[in-house]
Amino acid sequence: MQMNETSFGTAQPVDGYGPGFFRVAGRPMHGPICLANEGSVAWGGLHDEDALLRLVPDVDVIFVGTGAEMTYLPKTLTDRLASAGVGVEVMNTPSACRTYNVLLGEGRRVALAALPV
Repeated sequence: MQMNETSFGTAQPVDGYGPGFFRVAGRPMHGPICLANEGSVAWGGLHDEDALLRLVPDVDVIFVGTGAEMTYLPKTLTDRLASAGVGVEVMNTPSACRTYNVLLGEGRRVALAALPV
């Protein structure tokens, strides 16, 4: 089987994560993160709707990692994102990071908003 290295271009993949932190494109980041093809965006967590809404013109889907366990998003956030026409997939943070990296490597228009585990 031939293996090919994934190229992320200028996008920033999640290299790793642990209690309270992420490693993104080789550098540590503490607290919640929000990433898209254009880079990282400050995000205050599940109640910070405006940061996610700013991504709407540039992404087709936002993967939301809710920490070690999956939880529901606030209804106001899901309603606002749905009315803006962007897809939202909610899952635990490890799954959201993996899914984001795979689709990012395929050149898709995706974003990740994740709470630390």
